[in-house]
Amino acid sequence: MIALVLTIAAGAQTLNVKVGSVTYQFPASQTGEMTYANGETVTIMGKTFTLADITAMTVDNSKVSDGTIGVSYDGSTASVTVAGNVAQYVTPTVSGAHVSIAQSDDQAEEITYTLSGTSTDGEFYMSGSYKATIELNGLTLTNATPVYSGAAVHIQNGKRIKVKIVTGTTNTLSDASTGSQKGCLYIKGHAEFAQKGTLNVVGNVKHGIKTGEYFTIKNATINVTSAAGDGISCAEYFLMESGTINISGTQDDGIQCDIDGDASTGETTDHEEEDSGNIYISGGTINITVTADAAKGIKGEGDMKISGGDITVKTTGGGVWDSTKVKTKASACLGADGNMTISGGTLNLTSTGAGGKGINGDGTFTATGGTIIINTSGNAVVASSNGTLSTVNSSQQLDKYDSDYKSSPKGIKIDGAITISDNAAIFVTTKGAGGEGIESKTSIDITGGWVTVNASDDAINASYNDDTKSLSNAGDMTISGGYVYAHSTGNDGIDANGNVYIKGGVVYAIGTSTPEVAIDANSEEQKKLYVTGGTIIAIGGLENGAQLTQSCYQASSWNKNTWYAMTVGSETFVFKTPSSGGNTMVVSGASQPTLKSGVTVSGGTSIFDGVAYTGASFTGGSNVTLSSYTGGGGFPGGGPGGGWHW
Repeated sequence: MIALVLTIAAGAQTLNVKVGSVTYQFPASQTGEMTYANGETVTIMGKTFTLADITAMTVDNSKVSDGTIGVSYDGSTASVTVAGNVAQYVTPTVSGAHVSIAQSDDQAEEITYTLSGTSTDGEFYMSGSYKATIELNGLTLTNATPVYSGAAVHIQNGKRIKVKIVTGTTNTLSDASTGSQKGCLYIKGHAEFAQKGTLNVVGNVKHGIKTGEYFTIKNATINVTSAAGDGISCAEYFLMESGTINISGTQDDGIQCDIDGDASTGETTDHEEEDSGNIYISGGTINITVTADAAKGIKGEGDMKISGGDITVKTTGGGVWDSTKVKTKASACLGADGNMTISGGTLNLTSTGAGGKGINGDGTFTATGGTIIINTSGNAVVASSNGTLSTVNSSQQLDKYDSDYKSSPKGIKIDGAITISDNAAIFVTTKGAGGEGIESKTSIDITGGWVTVNASDDAINASYNDDTKSLSNAGDMTISGGYVYAHSTGNDGIDANGNVYIKGGVVYAIGTSTPEVAIDANSEEQKKLYVTGGTIIAIGGLENGAQLTQSCYQASSWNKNTWYAMTVGSETFVFKTPSSGGNTMVVSGASQPTLKSGVTVSGGTSIFDGVAYTGASFTGGSNVTLSSYTGGGGFPGGGPGGGWHW
C-alpha cells in the first residue's frame, strides 16, 4: 500500500477504488493521506471503505470532474462512477440494473448525475436533501421488476432538480406496469428541464411526468406518448419559455398544475416561493391530444398567462357526472380556476366531444394579443336527476334542463368578465346544441382586436353574473372598438342578458329570423341596446326599444351570398351576406351610409374569415335604398326567453 501511495504521488492522476459495480475515482491532487484502521478499513478523502468489500484498486490517467456521478446501463447490469470529492456524501446500491443512491444530509455541494445506456429492466432512484442535476445522456430505461420504485427515474430529493436532456440525444423512459409510483419520471421537488435533447415518456401506472413542486422547461423536447393519468402533473406553477412538448394517449389531462398548499400565494416576483397553481407559457411549441371524458388539454388551479408560443390542443372526450358538485363536466382545451390572460402566441384549439369547450375559465378572461383559433363540434351532454348522461342535438331539448344538468359546446366560456383589446385575433366556430361562440357569465368589453365568431347558438353572449341566475344582475356587453363579426345560425348574433352598448368599432352581426335578432338586449328586464357610435351591419335587425343616438337605417331588401359595399364618409366596408339570416338588414355609421349590392371587390385586407374587407376597392353594384330605422325585430328580448341564454 505504501508503494501504491508513492506511485500516485509520482505522477499518476487517479486512484480507482472499485466496490462491486461502483467505482470511486480519487484524483491524486486531492487524495492526500489515506488512513488505515485495524487492517480492516481505509479512508480516502473522507470516504471509509471496508477492505474486504473492495473488488480492485487501480491507478490510471483518467480525468475526474468534481461533483459528478455517472450511471451507465448495459442490459441487465449497471455501473456507477463516483467522483472522489463527493464520495463521502453518497451511498450507492446496485442490484442488477436497478440503482439507488442516497445523498447524505451533510452534503454541501451540488452533484450532477449523468445517466446513459440501455436496460429493459432497470431504474434510477435518488434520495437526499440538497439540490442536484440529472443529465439524461442517451438513456433508454424500462423498469420491469421494481426494486426501489416503480418509476423509471425517481428523485425523492425535495429540492431543486435540474433535468438536462443532453443536446443531440434521445432518451426514453417507461415505468413498471404495476406499483404505486406517481409517474414514470417522478421528482419530489421542483424540476427545471433544459438543453436541446429529446425525452420520450410512457406512464403505465399514473402520470407521465410528476413533480411535487414547480415545473419549468427551456429548449428541451418532451414527448409523453401515453399515460394512465396526466401527461405532465406538477404543483406550485408550470412555466414554459421554449422547447417542445408533445402529449397524447393520456387517460386524464395533458398538463395539470395544482396549488401545493392550502391557499395560493399568487404570482410572486421571479416566482420566488410561489405556490399559485399558475400556468405561464411565453414560448415554445405544445401539441396535446386528450381523449378521456371531461379531460383538459392544459389545466391550472390558478391563473393562466400565455404571452407566446405555438399551442395546439385537441380534446375528443365526452362529459361526466360530478356527484360531489352535482353537475355535469365536459372537456376543455384550456381550463383555469383563476384568471386567463392571452397577450401573444398562436393557439389552435379543437374540441369534438359532447359539451366540449375551447377555453373554460372560472375567473376573468383578457386577450390583448396573439391569435386564438377555436373549433368545437360536439353535441350537448345532459344528465337526469340521478346523474345518468345522454346527449342532445337540439337547443329545444337542451332548454328543458337546469344549467347544472347540461353542458353545451362553447368556444370560450368564462364565469368572470371578458375583455378583448389591442391586437388580439380570435376566431371561433361552434356547432351542436347550445353551441355558443363566446360567453361570459358577467360582462363582455371589446375595445380592439379582431373577433370572428360563427355559432349554432348565440355567437357572443353576456349572461348572468351570480349563482342565483337572477336576470336583475345580468351581464352587459360593450363594444367600443375593434372588428367584431358575430354570426349565429340558430339564435342571436350578439346577445346580452343585460344592456348592450355599441360605441365604436366595426360590428357585423347576423341573427336568424324572427323572433331572433342580430343584436339583442334583455328588454324583458328593462335592459336596452344603446347605439352611440361604430360602423354596424345587422342582418336580423335590432332589439325592440333600442335607444339609437347614432342614426340607423334599414335596407329595402337584401340578397343572400352577395357582396355589398357600405361607404361612410371616406371609408368603405365591403362585406358578403350569409346564405340565411333574419329578414331585416340594418346599417349605421358616423354619418348616413350609402349601400351598394352585387359589387366586385379588389385589394384591401380580408377580415372575418374572408367575408369582409377593409381598405378595398369595388366596382359595379346597384344602389340599395335606405330608410330610417327605429329598432325592433320580433319579441322583446329577441323572442320568448330571448335574454335567457345560459
